[in-house]
Amino acid sequence: MSRAVGGPGHAVVVDAPGRHRLVPHEEVPPGPGEALVRVYASGVCGSDREVYGGTRPKGYVRYPLTPGHEWSGTVAEVGEGVPKGLVGRKVVGEGFRSCQVCERCHTGDTTLCTAGYDETGFTRPGAMAPTLTLPARLLHVLPDDADLTAAALLEPAACVAAAALAAAPRPGERVAVVGAGTLGLIAVQLLAASSPAELYVVEPRRERAELAREFGATAVLDGPEEAAGRCDLVLEAAGAPGSARAAVGLARRGGRVVLTGIPAPGAAGLDPAELVIGRLTLHTVFGAPPAAWSHAVRAFGAGLLDLGALVTHELPLGAFPQAIELVGSGDPKVGKVLLRP
Repeated sequence: MSRAVGGPGHAVVVDAPGRHRLVPHEEVPPGPGEALVRVYASGVCGSDREVYGGTRPKGYVRYPLTPGHEWSGTVAEVGEGVPKGLVGRKVVGEGFRSCQVCERCHTGDTTLCTAGYDETGFTRPGAMAPTLTLPARLLHVLPDDADLTAAALLEPAACVAAAALAAAPRPGERVAVVGAGTLGLIAVQLLAASSPAELYVVEPRRERAELAREFGATAVLDGPEEAAGRCDLVLEAAGAPGSARAAVGLARRGGRVVLTGIPAPGAAGLDPAELVIGRLTLHTVFGAPPAAWSHAVRAFGAGLLDLGALVTHELPLGAFPQAIELVGSGDPKVGKVLLRP
């Protein structure tokens, strides 16, 4: 059940799996320590499809909900205790609402907060609305000349930055990226900036392969067999049933593998003996802690990330169901889909 039209001043609300409405938006005035952001664009990703389709794991979504965890905007108002200089600044913001007092938060692992999972766009109102109110401590200020269309992709870029920080790439290494979707193409750009000797991308779709080459890939492979056992570092960014196994197969003995994708149940498992005998170092990434956000924002501000090139569709909020369909279409010509309030 849905309405196909919606103008300025409306927000998307998903009442339950498969059911959404466009409702008049009511701004939430910022309280102490908070900021109200006027949303410029909100990205749509596979997690939003899970929210709408009802396949997101229990405990990681709370209905009814305004989605939107990838966004960019401008600070319109701040609450008590927040620097007034933030008003008018272009910003993006972290999604995880961590408690800030548990052991994990104190070590910087805010995505693992022991107080429980709580994230903008999943358990809190998100950015598929004209405004978003959130703790100001979650904001990352952008350069004044930042392109807010491109900046709406800084949330996935921060997740990739978390993977890159875990991987610790070194100049002259052989590296590989499995998958050339949004995450994979961002990973190619970040890893290319580390001056690898070779940068393989495993991606059979021709359109995505061309973009990977533009972003710095030295070779695009149809399958992992062509570079099996050759790579010092492998970053998996596909989340497909066999992509984790493919990533491990690319790594040389003593190599490093970082998994970022979350496949559906039934994915091919990893062989512990293969990991031990190969003496592989395996990292996983869940969301992006503050350090990863800072890394992504700095790289974006320095011109090392061309995120705007990944955007293929910009639609009004009223086109929410069409955006969900596009993201799930599997069409290689569909890149990042943005909704504009």
